[in-house]
Amino acid sequence: MEEFPPRSALDPSKFGDQTSTITTDHIERNLDGISVQQALEDNRLYILDHHDHLIPFLDDINKLDDTFVYATRTLLFLTSDGTLRPIAIELSLPAHAASNNDDGIITGAVSKVYTPPPPTHVGGGVEVSLWQLAKAYVVVNDCGWHQLVSHWLNTHAVMEPFVIAANRQLSVVHPVHKLLQPHFRDTLTINALARQTLINAGGIFEKAFFHGHHALAMSAAVYKDTWNFTDQSLPDDLIKRGMAVADASCPGKVRLLVEDYPYAVDGLAVWSAIEQWVSNYCAIYYPTDQHLRDDAEVQAWWKEAREVGHGDIKDRPWWPEMTTVAALAKSCSTIIWITSALHAAVNFSQYPYGGFSPNRPMVSRRPVPERGTAEYAELEQRPDKVLIRTIAGQLRTLLGISLVEVLSRHSGDEVYLGQRDTPEWTSDASAKEAFRRFGDRLVGVEARIAEMNRDPRLRNSVGPARLPYTLLFPNTSDAGGGAAGLTAKGIPNSITI
Repeated sequence: MEEFPPRSALDPSKFGDQTSTITTDHIERNLDGISVQQALEDNRLYILDHHDHLIPFLDDINKLDDTFVYATRTLLFLTSDGTLRPIAIELSLPAHAASNNDDGIITGAVSKVYTPPPPTHVGGGVEVSLWQLAKAYVVVNDCGWHQLVSHWLNTHAVMEPFVIAANRQLSVVHPVHKLLQPHFRDTLTINALARQTLINAGGIFEKAFFHGHHALAMSAAVYKDTWNFTDQSLPDDLIKRGMAVADASCPGKVRLLVEDYPYAVDGLAVWSAIEQWVSNYCAIYYPTDQHLRDDAEVQAWWKEAREVGHGDIKDRPWWPEMTTVAALAKSCSTIIWITSALHAAVNFSQYPYGGFSPNRPMVSRRPVPERGTAEYAELEQRPDKVLIRTIAGQLRTLLGISLVEVLSRHSGDEVYLGQRDTPEWTSDASAKEAFRRFGDRLVGVEARIAEMNRDPRLRNSVGPARLPYTLLFPNTSDAGGGAAGLTAKGIPNSITI
């Protein structure tokens, strides 16, 4: 976090003051003896912020049948043992929703802040139950964001223009086509299937997740307002999210602020291997920047991907200009990262981490019980029943779990990062040698991940449930479908599910 209390980026003329109501008094007792300012300066205060992207849609979402959702902010504190501990949850609704104002103008937010019971608290009690409910509302927000943005938008959807433009503008013998073709395998096919059954009107996304028929409108708004191609490289993403700072002496040229962060640690090793492989490959065919500028096919590919495929944001200043070999290598590395490792991390994690519905509910159906009501009395007496009745009903739960179970399965014909399904993909010996070195580096990444997952000092590599983080384990040794099924490991070359 850069400032406290968290501020909103929403236009106050449209949405009123959306500044967080979390105060120093809410969190200071959970900062292990340091002040809020010191926690900010030491990079020990973090936020999971689902507030701004939900507030504009929340009135309409909460008019859907059997749905009641809050916009959430969650503050987390980086403890001395390297784990993140939630210390405050803010649940917000548009202000006029609470005042029965039907003029459609949002004048601010009505918010409540929940904090964990103090360490001296033992046993159950309503404070524990309210904290559990607050965490459930946060996870509902996060589950929807994960599926619509982290998964669908940031991998499946944004890759289509690059795939289509490559098929139209790059000949099959072109070096860049040979580089990227394995990472485009079956992506258009799976996206077409998704449009028939998953993201279509009345489809599974609308039925299983809290957004209902607002799902794709929310995803489109995030794309229009915040998606940035250059931020999709892992180092840039980590810096943007406040999880790292630039440091040329570290892997990926970034230094992690949370050192025991398995996705980032494993991911940076994979990213570095990809970036080195792509840079070596591009240098073979483009000895100078002028050779790239003179390549009509690459220029046409990039122009179409940007100006036609991503035409509604084609004038954003962050688009790389395809005038240097470094720009080509970084862009191709980013594309390969998205289609392989990023998709593996966000897709194949869904059932292992969310297959038990109370751990990752997809819908919430009723507000937090108010003191003095029958619902509050029930929360005091039967908190587990209130929790289950608050999250999704049986049919929606079964639908959602069935979806993530299917999505999380590796197929038997998977081709993993560092592999090619056609050994004769090139006759260039120098390119083959560079690819062999890439495979060797990935084998080294595998060994390192296995070693870290056995290190008892790295608490986050296995977590409290003792579930090793293997989503970015490349799995280069599997060339025969041995990792098919719900294995939660392996990085396929492309987005095929």
